[in-house]
Amino acid sequence: MTGAGPTRRAGLRAMVSAAVAVPLFAAVGAAEPRRAVPSPAREPQPVPPLRIMTFNLRVPVDQDGNSWVHRRPVMRALLKETAPHVMGTQEGQFQQLEAVWADLGPHYDWIGTPGSGDEESVAVYYDVRRLEPLEHEVFRLSDTPNVPGSNTWGAAFPRLVTRVLFRDRRDPGREFHVLNTHLDHRSAYARVRAARLIADRIRWLGPSRPVLLTGDFNAVAPTDQAYGTLLGSGLVDTWVTARERGPVFGTFNGWKALRPDGERIDWILSTPDVTVHRAWADPFTVDGRYPSDHLPVLASVSLK
Repeated sequence: MTGAGPTRRAGLRAMVSAAVAVPLFAAVGAAEPRRAVPSPAREPQPVPPLRIMTFNLRVPVDQDGNSWVHRRPVMRALLKETAPHVMGTQEGQFQQLEAVWADLGPHYDWIGTPGSGDEESVAVYYDVRRLEPLEHEVFRLSDTPNVPGSNTWGAAFPRLVTRVLFRDRRDPGREFHVLNTHLDHRSAYARVRAARLIADRIRWLGPSRPVLLTGDFNAVAPTDQAYGTLLGSGLVDTWVTARERGPVFGTFNGWKALRPDGERIDWILSTPDVTVHRAWADPFTVDGRYPSDHLPVLASVSLK
């Protein structure tokens, strides 16, 4: 673990390797030893793409039809359909984080803070069958990033980043970073300072591993200065680099009908060494009910 260190609600699962000795038997009285017949060489299997998702869960403050108790079954159905390998979430409070974890199923785990008080959690969920976390940290978007609750740039609330270094079990030796965040909705200055800090942190990670940055940035792509700051640091927008894209919707729906060609404020950015097969915003509903007031945004990617 590096940095200040998040509070884990679930420990990293230990993988135990066991070596089994197989005895070799000689044939008694045989004229000559039997020779093993070599097995035909197997073609290397292609590594399936990773499904990356960013999703603002919406804090559980709504009443009536948009209350958490009504939205949770819709979210459960969405998660079962999308089955992301990595999901960065925003606005999660502890009861939601635990519920999402339970609804994803036993082959998922998560890393992040518990989301209490003014400090939300920007949790990272991952499929343990596909990914192994190697290190993780949480830092604050402020002049004192290692101080919990710190807020020095005039943001409405303390803002955080959760970073996880993963190893892909399907592609031995392949490692990559995921950073997940939620920029401020009120202060453009705080968003730009946050974007600069995130860009600096990614630069410190070095060029040897791909990076994926997920989040609700509260900034319209491609016109907001925070977006320009992050792309100016060398990141690319997976929506732009994708070989195929779904329909363009405003990613904040506010419980209303979708807006074609609306504003994208939820993004998945990456370093250029990521191939993006498809990017889409999922307009998933059940009986007309959304799981959140944001649309989940997904990308199917391969790491170079």
